Amino acid sequence: MPWKLEDAKQKFSELIHAAVEEPQLIYDQNQLVAAVVKADVFQEFLLWQQQSQKASLASAFTELRELCAEENYSLETPPREDRANPFAESPHDLPL
Repeated sequence: MPWKLEDAKQKFSELIHAAVEEPQLIYDQNQLVAAVVKADVFQEFLLWQQQSQKASLASAFTELRELCAEENYSLETPPREDRANPFAESPHDLPL
């Protein structure tokens, strides 16, 4: 059942009891502003959200660094070699 914000405020306990049966949507000026659901549904949502969060690239590199430190592993990288950089040239020398 959709609720207007003012009605939801005035009939809060009725709103809570109705949420046991189905989610209750609250609108303010015809725009959805809140939904009231049973606590166990919300707990399931929180668990799903936590499990579905993707790790960032930064956290993946942090984990990799920790694993390398634990295994006493180091990555051999070749020395850097200078190469031509067309952006470092004068803009007047570049073809149009």
